[in-house]
Amino acid sequence: MNSQFGTAYADSLARDHVIAGLGGATVETALRRGDDAKAVWHAVCDEFGVPTRDR
Repeated sequence: MNSQFGTAYADSLARDHVIAGLGGATVETALRRGDDAKAVWHAVCDEFGVPTRDR
């Protein structure tokens, strides 16, 4: 996330942005509850339109 969004924004996004693809959870919440990190990353990519080549 840091390389895609920059450190400050990635930290804020992980902490504050609720992502529908994670069942309405933030990245931090999804990882804490045990979601697979790759699945979380793909949900972030879908939410923000990250191109396939950068996933």
